[in-house]
Amino acid sequence: MTLFHQLKSDLSAIVKVLFPEAGAVSFVVEPCKDPKHGDVATNIAMILAGGMKKNPRDVAAAFLSSLNDLPYIAQADVAVPGFINLRVTPQFWQEELRRIDQAGPRYGAQNLGQGMPVIVEYVSANPTGPMHVGHVRGGVFGDVLARLFTVMGYDVTKEYYINDAGAQIDVLARSLYHRYRQVYDPAVGDVPAGLYPGEYVIDAARALRDQDGDCWLSVGEDVWLPAFRNKAVSAMMAEIRDDLDVLGIGFDRFTSEASLQSRIPEVLERLEAMGHIGMGTLPPPKGQEDEDWHPRPQRLFFSTRFGDDVDRALQKQDGSWTYFASDLAYHADKIQRGAGLLINVLGADHGGYVKRLSAAVQALSGGDVVLTVKLCQMVALKKNGEELKMSKRAGTFVTARDVTDRVGKDVLRLMMLTRRNDVAFEFDMDRVFEQSKDNPVFYIQYAYARTCSIMRHALTTLDVTPEGLKTLMDQADLTRLLPEDQALIQTMALWPRTLELATVHQEPHRIVFYLMDLAHAFHHLWHLGSSQHALRFLASEDPATTAARLVLIAGIQNVLRSAFAILGVELRESM
Repeated sequence: MTLFHQLKSDLSAIVKVLFPEAGAVSFVVEPCKDPKHGDVATNIAMILAGGMKKNPRDVAAAFLSSLNDLPYIAQADVAVPGFINLRVTPQFWQEELRRIDQAGPRYGAQNLGQGMPVIVEYVSANPTGPMHVGHVRGGVFGDVLARLFTVMGYDVTKEYYINDAGAQIDVLARSLYHRYRQVYDPAVGDVPAGLYPGEYVIDAARALRDQDGDCWLSVGEDVWLPAFRNKAVSAMMAEIRDDLDVLGIGFDRFTSEASLQSRIPEVLERLEAMGHIGMGTLPPPKGQEDEDWHPRPQRLFFSTRFGDDVDRALQKQDGSWTYFASDLAYHADKIQRGAGLLINVLGADHGGYVKRLSAAVQALSGGDVVLTVKLCQMVALKKNGEELKMSKRAGTFVTARDVTDRVGKDVLRLMMLTRRNDVAFEFDMDRVFEQSKDNPVFYIQYAYARTCSIMRHALTTLDVTPEGLKTLMDQADLTRLLPEDQALIQTMALWPRTLELATVHQEPHRIVFYLMDLAHAFHHLWHLGSSQHALRFLASEDPATTAARLVLIAGIQNVLRSAFAILGVELRESM
């Protein structure tokens, strides 16, 4: 149990004694914004005062005696307008450091989800070309979110939805066939307008030539088009999977849109029986004049009943299913697999899908399944102060592989989480190589490398073996730690709370923000030791204090190992 959980439990018990008429109270316990005021603060008195129509400071004062009786509270004070500030005993922080040491890299893990099945869908790039850098942001976000939920006790399925049905796949197939003909006869000419011009299609065409020879040149479109659909999707997905592997982004399941087409009628019949589907007409699309619009009766999903702006069409004029009909079948499949929570990570250009997807899940599950959609804003790449516009190979955009090859997987993964997912991000490819505190990648990784250096030097400073060093640390007297050391323990102790908040709000960027704070606290203490001998981590003349400080270093390592495992980033023992 963390300090915050312990305090909430004890405060709730105190309320039952002091204010039994209040019943259950919802309040917060959080770190003090200014350490001068205390370690933690709570608004419980103000919440109670509002309901009982009393002065918040009077209500807060009633808590002080009971709070000061708690064994881990050193001091409790009332602050304007009614906050209660609490200072925790040094002994509590010393015991917390031991808990960090004993937990190892599992420190911070909790059973928040209690095994709830969760499906996290992310990337889901159309298989019409290589992944671009925008897909990387959603991919890293989704992958780290899935890792986070797993650590926090959820049963997570990481899923990729292959959009392999629809007109864009026909365009891809025709693009591949044109390049295939071009391999045999350059006189075929340039790629016609409307087809995909990237060089990646040429690579796929050459691979097809090597595999099948020229057999497709002598057959009609009715034969080659369906075959080339499958071959084109297979080739593009192989490349996408390769890019994902390089980035360390993994999936448990790939679901094909085309494979779900046969299930659409069954899902629609079920929704129609519930009264959620029927015949109707739609208003003209936004931006289209009424006189240019010819309404027609069609089968609609009544998504406005669930908060959507308009009802949604299920079939096109030619009788084929709309993309939304496929979405209904896909989310019905997710729900039937027993998921209690669905998380869809989409690009910012899919913002219009949020309400309709939410309506679909509400209708399909009867409101029993929760869907959240996390939108990832665009990424602007800069090099030498100028924006990178496109890749030669892709033809129209910068590919994920372009960036990964230049900066590396770990840099790319960390940098993608230095901003909230819903904020546009400018990625400066020069800055990521700077060795300064302004470069979060360097600053965080250097913190771990520095702890490893301290541990290596400790063996010679104390003249012990690794086994002997472990014994010294296990037996260390942590009361020898100074207030400056305690401040670092307090920062480490925020790690479980950071994981909890990042999970509840589905915001993995909180992990990187926290790591910046932890790295700053550690580097600051290390620099203090350069000028104040009493704060040095290693002192041969004082092995007892050194052993206590090494427990502190081991605690930092445990938190960093825990965080880096969730981020999917490799630890660097030297830099």
